This record gives sequence, structure tokens and C-alpha cells, in this order.
Amino acid sequence: MTTQAQQDMLAKVKSKVGFIAALDQSGGSTPKALKLYGVEENEYSTDEEMFTCVHDMRSRIVTSSAFDGERVLGAILFENTLDRDIEGKSSAHYLWQVKHVVPFLKVDKGLADEENGAQVMKPMPELDALLAKANAQDVFGTKMRSVIKLANKAGVDAVVAQQFEIGKQIIAAGLVPIIEPEVDINSPEKSEAEALLKASILKHLDALSDDQNVMLKLTIPNQANFYKECIDHPRVLKVVALSGGYSRDDANAKLSQNKGMIASFSRALTEGLNAKQSDADFDTTLDATIQEIYNASAT
Repeated sequence: MTTQAQQDMLAKVKSKVGFIAALDQSGGSTPKALKLYGVEENEYSTDEEMFTCVHDMRSRIVTSSAFDGERVLGAILFENTLDRDIEGKSSAHYLWQVKHVVPFLKVDKGLADEENGAQVMKPMPELDALLAKANAQDVFGTKMRSVIKLANKAGVDAVVAQQFEIGKQIIAAGLVPIIEPEVDINSPEKSEAEALLKASILKHLDALSDDQNVMLKLTIPNQANFYKECIDHPRVLKVVALSGGYSRDDANAKLSQNKGMIASFSRALTEGLNAKQSDADFDTTLDATIQEIYNASAT
């Protein structure tokens, strides 16, 4: 790690129980996230206004008294949020300096077209510049998402190889990558795809050197504790779970059966929150949600 803040974050990620709030919807997923939050599309007209609305939503979440570093281990931002302030501090600095929540940055540019039952990530030509910007704000790590839809070995291997290749570039810049090869929860071959994925991940983990550490963000597996070898691997700081379209109750129930796996939920975190709620109702709803997700992560 490069700064004292990042070293302190590393110690927290290694030792503390909690979950990671995924506050990184961007681009095409933003209108849907806002609609669920009670902000209709006629309430903004430009992309800039839309991103201001979503930043207001995220600011309200992270400044809430319910959002605390005791239960929330980290938060994933996207670049537009990184460029904005919360209560006079950059978003990443606010998270760590005020809330003691570890900041991560989404770095991928979306998904390429499906090939061999999987979608790798689009090219990221500006990645080095983005990592430099993240380092300047004491961001701890990054997140990047690929999707696996079928149990096709060529597709799975392509996703994992790309994730680890870019992951090494991120490590070289002094950050910790969250490697996210999502298995579609609606895949007709989900269990088979998970078996291929685990084998591929373990092969790449074994090839890392002692100073190369990663985190993994995985779909909650069909078989409880299926990713135990990944959780126990010396090169893995944490294995986090995405909710992947499950309702919060379902996601929490499934997650609680997986020892050592913690949540990294986005839609399941904001479920039930509304722009029109009073601050008291908003904080009460968020507090209950955070406690439920924390409890599921603490098993």
C-alpha cells in the first residue's frame, strides 16, 4: 500500500467483520436506481442532473447516522461520485476520515458482447489515469464486473484470465482489486458454471506472488460454503457476495449459510429507501437494513 491511510484500511479489511455497500450504479442502471428511490425520470433532464440526483441519494445514505464504520466495512463508488464532495470533503475522504468506511472505486467500462456464454469487460484505455486519481484520494481498492451465463469453460476462463490480468495492473498501482466474475442467478447451468469458475479462480490465485493480494466478489453459490477454498486462500483478503437480483431477504438468508463470506449489496441495500421519506423514517429504515445485512455477513 502507498499511504498511511491505505495501510490502516488494509488492517481494517483484514480483521473486521462488516459488509461493503455497493453505491456504484452508473450509466444505464442509474434511472432504474433513482426510480426505485422515488425519483421519476421527469425530475431531471440531463445526465448531469441525473448524476446530481443519484449523488444526493448516496450522500443521504452515507451521511445518515445509521451508516457507520462499525457495521459498514467499505463502500464502492463510481468515478462521478469520486469527483464530487460530501459535506465539503471529497467522497472518498469523507467515507474514510469521517465514517471510517473503506472506499473502493468501480473501474470497468461495462460489458462486451456475449461470447461462449460469458461477457468479458470492455477495454479500459484510461485505467492508469483513473488509478492515479484514486490513489490521490486514498482510495483502497477497485471493483470490476464480468458476467458468466453458461457453464462454458472457454467463456469462464476468458472472464477469469481478464480479471486477473487487469487485477495485476491495479495491484501494481498500489490498490487492491475486487475481482467480480458474476454468475447470473438465472443461469440454467449455475452450479456447473460455479464449479468451472472456482477451479479457474484457484488456478489464478495460486499463480500470484506473496505480495499480490485480491478480493473476490461472487454470486452467492447454490451450494453453501462452496467458495471456502477461496475464502481461506492466503492471497484473498475477503470474499464478498453480490445480491445479483435476489430480494434482500433471500440474499441475506442465502448469505448467512456461507461462513466467512460478507455482503456487497447495492439494490438490496437501498430497498425501502425513498427520496420523499422524512430523515427520521429514512434513518430508521436504513438502520434496520444495515443491521440485517451485517448479521448475514457476520456468520
